[in-house]
Amino acid sequence: MTTCFLVPVGKPRMTRRDKFVKRPAIVKYRIFADALRDCMKDVDLSDVWCMTCKCWLPFPPSYSFKKREKLKGKIHRVKPDASNILKGIEDSLVEHDECIAGVLLWKYWDDGYGPRIEITVNEEPE
Repeated sequence: MTTCFLVPVGKPRMTRRDKFVKRPAIVKYRIFADALRDCMKDVDLSDVWCMTCKCWLPFPPSYSFKKREKLKGKIHRVKPDASNILKGIEDSLVEHDECIAGVLLWKYWDDGYGPRIEITVNEEPE
């Protein structure tokens, strides 16, 4: 298991124009992808067949202290979608993501240890 202290970012929909016009969502995703690859550089990703990811996402600034305490460490059920986060992680780390047979992704609210992603590769999920 590898822990990367990054804010999980969902993969945005990209167009051909994004090669020339740098939209903020695309720039944010590319910075995330580069940082994630750098964090996982010591892990062998040449033959990935199974992946488990746990993501802790930060609270919006508008949430009150009371609401943050209530949700701390609980399941995250709002945007970004788990499928978009997963696609961002897969595309960042695995060159041929069609070879992945099984994937499990969990989203949680920040539990006090900060936003992060825990990734386990090639171990069957419990």
